[in-house]
Amino acid sequence: MLSNIFLLKGKDFHDLNHLDIFSYPEDISKIDDNDFIQKIILGHEHGSLLENFHNGKKNLKAPEIKNEKSTHFAIDCPVPQVINNQNIYTLCINGKTIIGLIFEKDDNPYDYKEIFEDLSNEFLNNERCCDFEDEIEIENFLLTLFIDIRRYGDEILEYKEIAFQPADMFTKVFLFGVDEAGKTSLVRRIKTGQFNDNYFTPTRKFNIEYVQREQEESSTITAFWDMPGQNLFREKWLTGLQDSNIFVYMIDIANQLRFEESKREFWKILQSYELSTIPLLILGNKIDLLSSSKENIEEQLQRTKEEILDFFEFDKLGARNWKFLFTSVKTNYNVDKVIKTIFSLIAQQ
Repeated sequence: MLSNIFLLKGKDFHDLNHLDIFSYPEDISKIDDNDFIQKIILGHEHGSLLENFHNGKKNLKAPEIKNEKSTHFAIDCPVPQVINNQNIYTLCINGKTIIGLIFEKDDNPYDYKEIFEDLSNEFLNNERCCDFEDEIEIENFLLTLFIDIRRYGDEILEYKEIAFQPADMFTKVFLFGVDEAGKTSLVRRIKTGQFNDNYFTPTRKFNIEYVQREQEESSTITAFWDMPGQNLFREKWLTGLQDSNIFVYMIDIANQLRFEESKREFWKILQSYELSTIPLLILGNKIDLLSSSKENIEEQLQRTKEEILDFFEFDKLGARNWKFLFTSVKTNYNVDKVIKTIFSLIAQQ
C-alpha cells in the first residue's frame, strides 16, 4: 500500500542544497542515505531534466506548452524505481517539479499508473488547486492526493487481495473527531484486542483497517477509516466521507476545554453536505478518566450524558438515525457494543 508521498521543487535540480522537499506523512529529508534524492532525479528519464542534471546546467526551464489554454501543467508519464528496497513511483510536472509515491516493497507501482496520472491532472489542470508557489497549497495538495490514491489502493486493489474468506457484506465506517480523542486506539482495540498505554502520539496520517465479523450464516468485512484530527487535516474529512455506510464521531469527554472545538468541527461537517441519510454513532470516550465518587456510576454517567447532549446540541439532529455511547478504549468498556451498534444502525437505515 502507499506509505508516503513527496514533492521535490526547485529552480535547479542540480543544486540539491536548494531543493524544496515536501512529504507526508514521513519526512523523507531525514533519510540517512544522502544519495536518495539524487537517485530519484537521475532515475527520472524524461528528457531535459535528466540531461541538464548530467551536464550540470542550472536554471532549468519548463518545457514549452503548446496548448496553454487547455492545460497549465505538462505531466510526464510516471517512472518506477527501486531505491533502498522501496518502490518509488515519480512523475514530473513542467520539468521542474517531481511528485513521488513510496509503496511497500510488495506493491506493484504500475497498478497505480492510471490513478496517479488521472488525479494529478484533475487536481492541477481541472481544479487548479495548486500552483506550487504556496507551501500550504502544496501540503494540502499532497494530503489530498495521498488520501485518494490510498483509498484506491485500499478499496480497489487491496480489497481484491485481502486475506479474508468471501464476505456477504462490505461496510465502510468513517471515524473522525479532533485529535487525541482515542480514535486510532479504538480501531486497534477492535482489530487486535490490544491497548497500548504508552501510545499517546496523535495520529498524523489517515489509516484504513479491515476487520472481519463472522455470523452464523454470513460474514462481513468492515473497513474503518481512521482520520487524523489535527486542524491541518480536518478539511480532508469530507474527502474520506464518500461512500460511507456510517459516521462515527468520537469526543474526549475528559477534556472539557476542547468541547467547544469538538462541537464546532462536528457541526461543520454535518452542515457542509446533505448527510442526513447516513447513520451516526457518537462516542463519548475516556470515561475511565471521570472523577470518581461514591455515587452510583450509572447515575453519574446519565448526568454526564445529559450535559454532553445539551452542550453539543445533539437535539438538532432531529429524526436522524443516531445514537450516543460512552466508551473507554483503555478499559475496553462498551467496545463490543460499538460494533453491535454500528451494524444495528446500518440495519435500521
